[in-house]
Amino acid sequence: MHDINDMLIFAQVVKAKSFSGAAQQLDTSKSRISKAVARLESSLGVRLLHRSTRRLSLTEIGAAYFEHCDRILEELNQADSTVHRLHQEPRGTLKISTSVAFGTMHVASALPGFMAQYPDLSVDMTISDRMVDLAEEGYDLALRITAEPGLNLVARRLAPIRRKICASPDYLARRGTPETPQDLARHNCLDYTYMSTQGQWRLKGPQGDIAVPVSGTLRINDDEALSQAVLGGLGLALLPTFIVGREIQAGRLVEVLPGYVPVERFLYAVYLPNRHLPLKVHAFIEYLAERFGSEPYWDREDGLALQAPALGGVLPVSGLACCAD
Repeated sequence: MHDINDMLIFAQVVKAKSFSGAAQQLDTSKSRISKAVARLESSLGVRLLHRSTRRLSLTEIGAAYFEHCDRILEELNQADSTVHRLHQEPRGTLKISTSVAFGTMHVASALPGFMAQYPDLSVDMTISDRMVDLAEEGYDLALRITAEPGLNLVARRLAPIRRKICASPDYLARRGTPETPQDLARHNCLDYTYMSTQGQWRLKGPQGDIAVPVSGTLRINDDEALSQAVLGGLGLALLPTFIVGREIQAGRLVEVLPGYVPVERFLYAVYLPNRHLPLKVHAFIEYLAERFGSEPYWDREDGLALQAPALGGVLPVSGLACCAD
């Protein structure tokens, strides 16, 4: 196998029609160009160029060999051009993973705007509550809701994820409104089974963190289904505002004990450590960070237009199994 650099220098000499012209184009010395061609001829055991004081010309073998070298040079130029285009503009396929509830209600609706900005980019999104292995399964990034994003991954915080104690107006009319965390013991507190603290709600209040024992007639592993039960007047529950923000703002659910809230979790974009983060990944993360932000639209009254349809609408969603503390 001959030195590919010598082959490419030879092709450049032929294109430039002189050693000095090739040296100028490659930003090197004429002697280096001449030595490279001589080395290639010695390696091949043939003469590729006729040299004279006035001009260069190809030998018959040199002409045939140049065709191959020229194709290699063209392929390398195309490879460089491809890298340059991908670096300048997101292209290719972006493979992402997100949980069912958040992915269905908020990521899917974000994709049309993102993809309109980058028409040469396609998205392969997996909506699942399974914790995927980014390296083994070839994901570019995953969106995860958690208090701690974990080790061995780079994490970018995108938005706060808040939970509130909620009940329907009908339930509160029948059972009364809790005034203190201790009052929860007299209420039907519905439990989300993917939380690690089942039977106990850990809240942050005016006096600091407290743990409140709770019990109820329903335990369920799906946040959206839990929301439906609360909307139906069955009891109280800790619910994420990205699911019930619309319901609270519309008065279909009422926040109870607003001075006591669970420890705040966050939406993170996580990806494998990479000194050169692909532009497609960077672009998607920045798009979501701008769309959600430190005060996401589902927590703002002026954000209702961007939020998903009301519960009971056309978007059936499931809980956040992969995101439990």
